[in-house]
Amino acid sequence: MNFKGKNILVVGGSSGIGLSLVKFLHENDAVVYVISRSANVDLPQGVKHHQADVTGELGAIAEFLPEQLHGLVYSVGSINLKPFNRLSTDDFLNDYRINVLGAVQIIQQSLKQLKNAAGASIVLISSVAAKTGLPYHASISAAKGGVEGLALALAAELAAQQIRVNVVAPSLTDTPMAQNLLSTPEKREASAKRHPLGKYGQPEDISQAIAFLLSESSGWVTGQVIGIDGGMGKLKTA
Repeated sequence: MNFKGKNILVVGGSSGIGLSLVKFLHENDAVVYVISRSANVDLPQGVKHHQADVTGELGAIAEFLPEQLHGLVYSVGSINLKPFNRLSTDDFLNDYRINVLGAVQIIQQSLKQLKNAAGASIVLISSVAAKTGLPYHASISAAKGGVEGLALALAAELAAQQIRVNVVAPSLTDTPMAQNLLSTPEKREASAKRHPLGKYGQPEDISQAIAFLLSESSGWVTGQVIGIDGGMGKLKTA
């Protein structure tokens, strides 16, 4: 995949899946813009960074973005796993703000630049838990369900402007956000066994799928939710 001459915004690009994607895009000649709460020394040289919190004021990002934006990836999320009776209203609201309203604000602020590209791609990140019932996932499942609904509505609304909108839905992936779930060899083994392919995800598994959805190779793909989950969402092997 070659992204020469393409401007791509990765929100949450300083860590985990987002950072993996930023490195891949940079290696393939994209001009990469990153919005995150803090910079990371691992960001490739030349990547443009803007410090912001998606739950806060985002009005300044219009000045940060180029005139044309060929791709936008919202790689921001949360892992808030609790028994249902311990989840507060604030838990649900915070997960919704981070996963849904943050994406809404970013897309609204970037819409002019996306339209100017005369063919752009938006990729949002959901979770296998949005469609697969998993214990202790009520808050995050509700939020990620909102992400998928938002993406489908936008895919329909923006199709006339040649803006494609798709979603990737990972299962557990080895990122800093998931470190507590993979903190011991025993947890890693148990997590791997829960997936039909016998392993949990790596950031590159997800970022490669996102890169495809950003590329011209997926030019006839929109309104899709693609599971990148080791088979967890669809397969029962035992």
